[in-house]
Amino acid sequence: MEFQEMKEYLLEQILNKQLIHATISQPRAKSNEVKRVKLKPIEIKNMYHIQLEYQYERILKHENIPLEEFTKTLDELLEQFRQVHADFTSEKVHVQLSKKNKVMWKSEKTTSTKTVDLSHNRKKNYLLDENTPYPFLIRLGVQTAEGKVKKQKYDKFKQINRFIEFIDDTLVHLPKDQPVRILDFGSGKSYLTFALYHYLKIEKGLDIRVTGLDLKKEVIEECAKIANDLGYDQLEFLVGDISDYNDEASVDMVVTLHACDVATDLALGRAVKWGASVILSVPCCQHELNTQLDAPGLDIMLKHGLIKERFAALATDSIRAEILNMVGYEAQLVEFIDIENTPKNILIRAYKTGKKVAPEQLESYQRFKQMLNAKPFLENELKDYFI
Repeated sequence: MEFQEMKEYLLEQILNKQLIHATISQPRAKSNEVKRVKLKPIEIKNMYHIQLEYQYERILKHENIPLEEFTKTLDELLEQFRQVHADFTSEKVHVQLSKKNKVMWKSEKTTSTKTVDLSHNRKKNYLLDENTPYPFLIRLGVQTAEGKVKKQKYDKFKQINRFIEFIDDTLVHLPKDQPVRILDFGSGKSYLTFALYHYLKIEKGLDIRVTGLDLKKEVIEECAKIANDLGYDQLEFLVGDISDYNDEASVDMVVTLHACDVATDLALGRAVKWGASVILSVPCCQHELNTQLDAPGLDIMLKHGLIKERFAALATDSIRAEILNMVGYEAQLVEFIDIENTPKNILIRAYKTGKKVAPEQLESYQRFKQMLNAKPFLENELKDYFI
């Protein structure tokens, strides 16, 4: 099969709405920061689109292309990548391209015709079912006594499920031969702490011990009562601060949600020093860099207070992720919840790898830091852990 014939065949299948899902990979250029692109059909406002998920080394980005505009997109993808795996309704296709676009083609007909189901794009398939009663959600006021999600709490239900998705992703990184130790700093009302415990302990049957830590005594007392009433005997709540919690020698997972300003850095630093396998952190109120910023080349942007605040927050989280990469973690910045619910929608997700930092990565970090005149608190916390 020739290159043009192959491209026309793939396009015909996609335009005829036969696509189930596809992965396009193997970048032609080493400089291409996108490692692979996943495709799937979705329905947006009753219109058929192809959703592209761009997978970078540490982040994911999404783009939705109307079907009638997809021809140009496919051309661009095949110019940038050399491999295609596509699952259509009645056929699986594998394409491998040489540097000169010689086509290696494999096709496997399926025994039964699959249907393209777009319904999951209109109604999310949650890990916690919205029609199943969960005792912790009932006690926290998210569900009625009958197990229906309250209308005014539906955004919270979505947030909890999004968090559970991240927890589910961490399973492969947690120890299998010993109890799993988990700390949640700044647990607050503990919706997500209870969700984490329920999912790992009750749904997955893991041997875990979870501690929620917060400064608000009344909130902690109420959470402790709920945990006791529910029989969550491996979940405890303590009054305390991140900076003075020294009761652990090692921890497997550290969660920190909306710890303000450098409290996030204290929690990240403590997690690294404990050797945590998994770190999940949603930062809040990043003021540190805002007061340090001195970058004349960015004056046009930074003269606007609102833009300066947002830029400082994004740059701060980028620096945090890069520091984690330099102390033996694989760190990613991912979307936590939809931006219409809250602007604080970035989650730092990091898995311990022990991988040594490359010299060019360290140099890149130093250039970025110097450009902004940044003096990161977290770098000072972890300066002895750079590998």
